[in-house]
Amino acid sequence: VDLVESGGGLVQSGGSLRLSCTASGFTFGDYVIGWFRQVPGKEREALGCISAVDSSTYYANFVKGRFTISRDNAKNTAYLQMDSLKPEDTAVYYCAAEGILNAGFVISGSCINYGGFWDYWGQGTQVTVSS
Repeated sequence: VDLVESGGGLVQSGGSLRLSCTASGFTFGDYVIGWFRQVPGKEREALGCISAVDSSTYYANFVKGRFTISRDNAKNTAYLQMDSLKPEDTAVYYCAAEGILNAGFVISGSCINYGGFWDYWGQGTQVTVSS
């Protein structure tokens, strides 16, 4: 089982990046995918998630309108499109997978507060936004 994030890097303030989360070893289409970030010394933040069944999404308030989550089950990959990036978006970004088929888990926003119970985690990719 593996989740691999990619696409991180250095970008100027106001720029965009698209992160990918590619899965192997499990039935990707049966899993909710969540995106998170963490700055050293701070708690991990949940950014949003996408459901397994109908690709419903839910976002944390502080990324609404700037970040977009999508998935391509045929490619076993989820994406985090980040626009209008700010220096405070600098962090290590992670994806996680949880085997819940009920779209309500995402639509209700429960995925945001699910904490550390996700089945699988990626290793993270660094995003640095320069001012």
